[in-house]
Amino acid sequence: MKKLRVGVVGVGHIGKNHARLYAELPSASFTAIYDTDPQKARDVSEEFHVPASSSLDEFSENVEAASIATPTNTHVEIARELLRRGKHLLVEKPIAENTASARELAELAVSQNVILQVGHVERFNPVLSALEECLNHPRFIEAHRLSPYPDRSTDIGVVLDLMIHDLEIILHLVHSPVATIDAVGVPVLSRGEDIANARLRFEDGCVANITSSRISPERMRKIRVFQEDAYLSLDYQNQTGEIYRRSASGISREAVEIEQGEPLRRQLTAFIDCALTGRQPRVSGFQATAALELAVEITKRMGLP
Repeated sequence: MKKLRVGVVGVGHIGKNHARLYAELPSASFTAIYDTDPQKARDVSEEFHVPASSSLDEFSENVEAASIATPTNTHVEIARELLRRGKHLLVEKPIAENTASARELAELAVSQNVILQVGHVERFNPVLSALEECLNHPRFIEAHRLSPYPDRSTDIGVVLDLMIHDLEIILHLVHSPVATIDAVGVPVLSRGEDIANARLRFEDGCVANITSSRISPERMRKIRVFQEDAYLSLDYQNQTGEIYRRSASGISREAVEIEQGEPLRRQLTAFIDCALTGRQPRVSGFQATAALELAVEITKRMGLP
């Protein structure tokens, strides 16, 4: 089996998990890491037995594909350089700080004939596959994504940090343009919003209510979907779900069969497969740009300084 030479730029909390999995995946030849923090790079290099590059130039010479897991404000500069060198990329979400830069990267990948996948990892959660099998015409969607205050990604608000996962999924599930947006956000510990709610109405009549918080004492990642013949309640975190249906005797409830698995492992496996075969990724640069456009519009509607 052909292996792909892969590496990771940025080996902090998220990038270290990419490194862990690339070191394990049989389709990957894990050949390089790069981080501007030399000590962090040395630590990850020793743990996963992978060379640490001293520059992005050196890193580029040793890989065919890479994950970019650096702060959002560095994505464009790093991705632009590697795309121009013909490298396949998986860029962590959000793809960029603004939609113009996101679109630039998506178009550059096309012109270079390389894969650009964006790390909306929830799309690889087996819960979503189970939901898609039961879905026909969603009428109301409710999503909750809560977590304690993080030690990362505080350079962006909770909409770009957490809510964007649910926005991308909802755009994927509801094949209709957004008609109206109502949104509210409150900064608590950050300059940007730490808790936010958005209510979206689509042109086909579907309504989505999305709540995200990174100041919660508990962790929760759930989605509920109501359609004419059923109500689905799914838990991304625990990879469990139930479906409620109308029956002659009232309402029946049954567990949704979900084949559990690590979403990030599935995501990286799919990225390598796309790079080797030329298949389009599940979340392309253009799809990620659409989610970012919606997220940016939601933050504007909040009216925060």
